[in-house]
Amino acid sequence: MVVTVSVLLLVRILLCKSKFTNEVSIMLDLFTKKRIEKILSEYIEAKIPKHIRNQIRLNYKFRGDSVTLNEERPAYNSEVWVELPIAQFRFEENKWKIYWRDSKKKWHFVDDFAPQDDFEKQLEIVDNDSRGMFWG
Repeated sequence: MVVTVSVLLLVRILLCKSKFTNEVSIMLDLFTKKRIEKILSEYIEAKIPKHIRNQIRLNYKFRGDSVTLNEERPAYNSEVWVELPIAQFRFEENKWKIYWRDSKKKWHFVDDFAPQDDFEKQLEIVDNDSRGMFWG
């Protein structure tokens, strides 16, 4: 009985139905999440020079099967930092897809770039930002 309940609870945790769509998303497994954390931590360390980290920082947040890359800047005349989402990476159908956010805070799939198995290639696309969709 305990095993059955544990398995059902695990399945319920791993399968999350979105409130906004009928899609069922699967949370990232621990190995994948740790790998993405390492990649993004190294990326952030290299992207922002140490001498300006009091003016700008980057962070990332996981939610289900997605990870959002954010930029932070200090608010004017305040100790508070303002967070601005840059890009979102979603693991859908066993591939990473890139999304951009509009001024109404809605995320849109970037269909110019094919979904890929390799997260680092998608991060490189966002970093290069050939169309000015992410970094402005």
